[in-house]
Amino acid sequence: MTRIYNFSIINTFYIGCDGAQTVRIVCVFFANVNRTAFWAVEEKEDDTMRKSVSKLAAIVAAAALVLSGCGGGSNSSTTAGTQSSGNNTTAAAGESTTAAENTAIPAGDPIKDMVTYELVNREMESFNYLYTQLASDSQVLTNCIEGLLTSDSNGVLIPALAEDWGTEDGGLTWTFKIRQGVKWVDMNGNEKADCTAKDFITGMEWVLNYHKNSAANTSMPIEMIKGASEYYEYTKSLPAEEAQTMDESKFLEMVGVAAPDDYTLVYTCVSEKPYFDTLALYNCLYPAPKALIDELGVDGFLAMNNENMWYNGCYTITNYIHGNEKVLTKNPAYWDKDCTLFDTVTIKMVESADVAYQLYQSGEIDNINLSESNLNTIYNSESNEFHDQLVEKRPTKFSYQIHFNFDKRNEDGSPDTNWNTAVANTAFRQAWYYGLDLTPFYGRYNTINPLKCENNAYTMKGLVTMSDGTEYVSYVEELLGLKEYNGETMRRLDKEKAAELKAQAMEELSAKGVTFPVGVDYYVAAGNQNAIDSATVLKQAFSDSLGDDFVVLNIKTYVSSVIKEVREPRLASIHINGWGADYGDPQNYLGQETYGQDNAYYTVAYSNANDATDEELISIYKQYTELVDKANAINDDLDARYKAYAEAEVFFIQNALALPCYYDISWQLTHVNDYTKSYAMYGIQSEKYKNWETSVDAYTTEQYDAIAKAQAAK
Repeated sequence: MTRIYNFSIINTFYIGCDGAQTVRIVCVFFANVNRTAFWAVEEKEDDTMRKSVSKLAAIVAAAALVLSGCGGGSNSSTTAGTQSSGNNTTAAAGESTTAAENTAIPAGDPIKDMVTYELVNREMESFNYLYTQLASDSQVLTNCIEGLLTSDSNGVLIPALAEDWGTEDGGLTWTFKIRQGVKWVDMNGNEKADCTAKDFITGMEWVLNYHKNSAANTSMPIEMIKGASEYYEYTKSLPAEEAQTMDESKFLEMVGVAAPDDYTLVYTCVSEKPYFDTLALYNCLYPAPKALIDELGVDGFLAMNNENMWYNGCYTITNYIHGNEKVLTKNPAYWDKDCTLFDTVTIKMVESADVAYQLYQSGEIDNINLSESNLNTIYNSESNEFHDQLVEKRPTKFSYQIHFNFDKRNEDGSPDTNWNTAVANTAFRQAWYYGLDLTPFYGRYNTINPLKCENNAYTMKGLVTMSDGTEYVSYVEELLGLKEYNGETMRRLDKEKAAELKAQAMEELSAKGVTFPVGVDYYVAAGNQNAIDSATVLKQAFSDSLGDDFVVLNIKTYVSSVIKEVREPRLASIHINGWGADYGDPQNYLGQETYGQDNAYYTVAYSNANDATDEELISIYKQYTELVDKANAINDDLDARYKAYAEAEVFFIQNALALPCYYDISWQLTHVNDYTKSYAMYGIQSEKYKNWETSVDAYTTEQYDAIAKAQAAK
């Protein structure tokens, strides 16, 4: 098996390629062989090794950039959710970067029982980790279920249930060696069964079975795994009862997944997929115990809860009170006996950031993301008790966009003809793109450095890098022709162009009977004052930027579930949602917006573009989809693949099918060193409470600045 090498960047390095035969990497150290990349080439100078190292050249460059890349985080109003794609940085079994190597300041006494919080509008909606695509679910469930791989604090892939993995044919087939002795347990830690390779087959069959998993989490395996698309369509064609009662024989016959023995798992891809192992961090490849499914039944497994589910991860959920709190307790049977875990983690559900701040002030929680008002209060008063504890968060992995609803409905279910006609007009959307100044809105997340939150692409920064070191999103921004950053205004703003497009849109749409101003219905949680305040700032930004004669933002509220109360009845004109990639390839972002594909998450769940009726809009979506499909068909040249995706992304943005919005780079008070957390631009591991460095005394601004500088120097 070809090994996947663990490397660390020692200093500035350069990569030069001579055709496909030679790779030169300077100052890159491969930990698992204790040699440089030159050694890797010299040790085995056959074509396979040369090809593998050639691919590593781009990977190494990506690893350097991921450390400084921005990310979009959790949204206080409406949250979408999946999780993360990124760089193909990998480590061999047993190799990772320790917490000590990622800190510059010694920590105080560690916290034994962690207490954190989450907003009530981000309460869990499903315990089925194979089904959910919500970050609010998966950020909890990643602590309960272990997959094949995880990532260390630098975003490097490291072993989880797979103690060794690799490919011998450039990514066409991948073999994972499953560690022995891993146990499934119940909520109380009682052992139920061994976790084996066959559990991964059971999990994948569930994901791809249309009548079991309702088309959730299918786009990634369908795009990558041989026979996955055919099996999905096959089960879709069957009566529901027949599909739900199928054994795994048909799946094994049709799909490129096999378990030659209990501890070997082999995936066969549709073509060379050198980034396939990055998908192993996402929940669509997670295992499921057949005995549990047999015990609960198909419907019962889909609707399982913390009390009847089985666990193989580092924690079990020993207490769950909906809308109140959940308690995670260390799993006594967890396989990694050398890791650092909390005895318990308590997640308190709160109505707003202000309530969370009160809990932090009273010492009841260990970290707090600061709202604009609280941040200003602390920042502007040197005498404030928390002034010297203000720390800027490490960028998260989410890229946020403003998503249009192209098939909006009124509360009585009838089409909102005025909005649907207006938003289908390209000039109408482009006027928003060039004219909407979001700087005040950014200030709600980062009042000190608001333009740090500026987002001008769809794909998240740091996801992938080309072989010459060019970061993909930077390339997209170059193709967009954005202005140079000046620290004062958004790079894409063009007031003159926006005014021209506004006039054009109003003329074209008035002829179609559209009345102005066009109402824009935007929903936030009724009990979340911080979200309401952010919406109020956004409303003013619309007014100041586009004019009340053009559009007016209508702030509306929902009670508990944005999905059931807003998304499913299609009441919102726009949603602001963040996407964190599931694996390391632009397809995972851009494939969520394609036309006519029921696995395209945002198309189906938010934009409703498949139900649009405007021919011009449909034509643009079809052109975009063709560009994405063209890029996805390129598998033998990653540079060509990324450039083709960039072409598709630029087309999408220039036609304003959605608007890049922001990255979540906010400020906090914390007892947790973020730079010791699992960190990758893909997967769902970022909130796994494992190997975190914590301190009973809050970190100071000085300490955190030193930690961040030490991390940036790596």
